[in-house]
Amino acid sequence: MTFTDILGQHHAAAPSARIVSLVPSITELLCDLGLAPQLVGRTGFCIHPADEVRDIPKVGGTKDVNIEKIRKLAPTHLVVNIDENEKPTVDKLAEFVPNIVVTHPIEPRDNLALVQLMGGVFCAQERADAWCREFESELAQVHAGRPQRVLYCIWKDPWMTVSRDTYIARMLALIGWSIPEIGDARYPSFQWSDALVRDVDRVLLSSEPYRFTEEHVDALERQIGKPVQLVDGEMMSWYGSRALQGIRYLKGLAAAD
Repeated sequence: MTFTDILGQHHAAAPSARIVSLVPSITELLCDLGLAPQLVGRTGFCIHPADEVRDIPKVGGTKDVNIEKIRKLAPTHLVVNIDENEKPTVDKLAEFVPNIVVTHPIEPRDNLALVQLMGGVFCAQERADAWCREFESELAQVHAGRPQRVLYCIWKDPWMTVSRDTYIARMLALIGWSIPEIGDARYPSFQWSDALVRDVDRVLLSSEPYRFTEEHVDALERQIGKPVQLVDGEMMSWYGSRALQGIRYLKGLAAAD
């Protein structure tokens, strides 16, 4: 199912919605659209913007959701994501939450449809339109630089990366950086080898979900003898309003290359 297919499932406009968001990046987006007062529940990973989410009740993680706590919050709308939330959990929540808003952005331009969807459903169209205009402008200014083969690492023990069929890979593609194919999984595990190292120009260590640090960068550079750099995982993987900063961050990476 593609993101545009999901947008075909229309939801009635809801100016007085009670929203539970199980997607950290979309919680941030809803706040940026002025909808924080309507958010009645969030995950513990929904940490931005800190001042606005502080008083919104937590309902567990993105996968270990407290269903009874959500029931007591009596939401009218639940916002979920195909990659981040588990379908059996969403199916249970759908038994008592009237409206389930399903999202699945898979490339940078999908942010336009995502923001328009949230603006349309929750009656924040003016702010959504303004954001989309700014995003379109930033996106038009991104140009691919020198082609690079990059291994984007998201976990250690075991080492894990991303496939080309991910939002992260499509963000990197905007500046001409491509991901090597490693197996069939979207988030494959791998082992370091001479062949793998030969196949990449540089390694990127993401700051999330694993908390890679400069110490990891130094150790891995000594081990593989290729450039290794730490990158901000939120800028690379958070869709929604953070994607605007993400595009600017990408331009900075390309300019520093």
